[in-house]
Amino acid sequence: MADVRAPASRSERLDALPFTREHRSVLVGSGVGWALDAMDVGLISFVLAQLAVQWSATDMELSWIASAGFIGMAIGAVLGGLLADRIGRRQVFALTLLVYGLATGASALSETVAVLIAWRFVVGLGLGGELPVASTLVSEFAPPRIRGRVIVILESFWAIGWTLSAVIGFLVVPSSADGWRWALAVGAAPAVYAVVVRLRLPESVRFLESRGRLLEAETTVRRFEKSAGITSGPENPEPPATTTPREALSGSRTGVASLWSRGLRRRTGALWLVWFCVNFSYYGAFIWLPTILVASGYSLIRSFAYTLIITVAQLPGYAASAFLIERWGRRRTLAVFLAGSAVSAALFGAAGDATQVIGAGMLLSFFNLGAWGALYAVTPELYPTRIRATGAGWAAGVGRIAAIVAPLSVPVLRETGGTPLLFTVFALFFVVAALGALGLPEKRGEALED
Repeated sequence: MADVRAPASRSERLDALPFTREHRSVLVGSGVGWALDAMDVGLISFVLAQLAVQWSATDMELSWIASAGFIGMAIGAVLGGLLADRIGRRQVFALTLLVYGLATGASALSETVAVLIAWRFVVGLGLGGELPVASTLVSEFAPPRIRGRVIVILESFWAIGWTLSAVIGFLVVPSSADGWRWALAVGAAPAVYAVVVRLRLPESVRFLESRGRLLEAETTVRRFEKSAGITSGPENPEPPATTTPREALSGSRTGVASLWSRGLRRRTGALWLVWFCVNFSYYGAFIWLPTILVASGYSLIRSFAYTLIITVAQLPGYAASAFLIERWGRRRTLAVFLAGSAVSAALFGAAGDATQVIGAGMLLSFFNLGAWGALYAVTPELYPTRIRATGAGWAAGVGRIAAIVAPLSVPVLRETGGTPLLFTVFALFFVVAALGALGLPEKRGEALED
């Protein structure tokens, strides 16, 4: 009797492809949005340093300017993930870019701290929704054997954006009394790029199938196959399975409750712990970095220059993480880079002269951003398609709670024990995150669960 095999599913056909120019288009297209996101978040750290001088803003007022954005990001991450599982990854990606681009431009016109805080909240809504949705979209197209590396490369666009913000902060912010306004005006660029995203990036095949949009899914798969030099047979938009995607989903729970179902609760708990701790230490340190350097006696321009040098070290951190994540696996890479972040934070707290500050800061950038790359790689892999964006969004949202608390905690910790105590606390959070990473399942080389 002949061996009759069912035709490969669209997901299997995508997973079997090499990395093509279509994959590169999705990666770069999403990465540009990611870089613009980082540029906006990074710019606020330089704006805070100037407002402390120009508006004589108190530490608490500056903390709320920073934290308002993170409150918006927490809400935006959750809503963005939920919406992406309902209306599509590409649609939400473009919408979030539009929201935070327009709001950033509007915030440049702020005349009071209260108005700036309000606009930063709206900016955060867009920023928070964009990151988990972009990583979900790219992960659903990337070939499984290099998916982790591709997501780390996507995350490395954050370093490009943050470096760009440091360049703008160094050149534009100190140039005049309105330098911070011009810097924020540059941050309106994502509103324009949202149009590009909407017109050029493809929608996730897995999402399209889950919504019964089979002809669109087939067209997208064939587009990728053509890029790899593969010619498909006669077009057949029907799924090879005996049940339609909607029927398959009818008995499955969606939403946040499903993240805590029997098979997922352990990974969700470990993931949320890591996200919370990494956000606390990263945003607590880097949002306040220029201001901390100014408070330590360095001039505004010199503190901006040091921050720029420290920021550049993010790129080799991503490169190392991208290399190791497919060799060591996600869990081990994440845990090692978090442990390195803990040691680096302790060294920064103990640093004395400028050389030690820059050296410890570069180490912190290297390890911390390498850890971020691994974290974004592992997050979408932990959940099935129906709740993938929801899972990534909730993890990011829980992390943003820590990002809200961290800027508010910095003035209190500095008053209590200065920079050494502040960075000791950051180091302890990194240690807890490293332990949490050990509780995550290893998904290296595995196909995404449909």
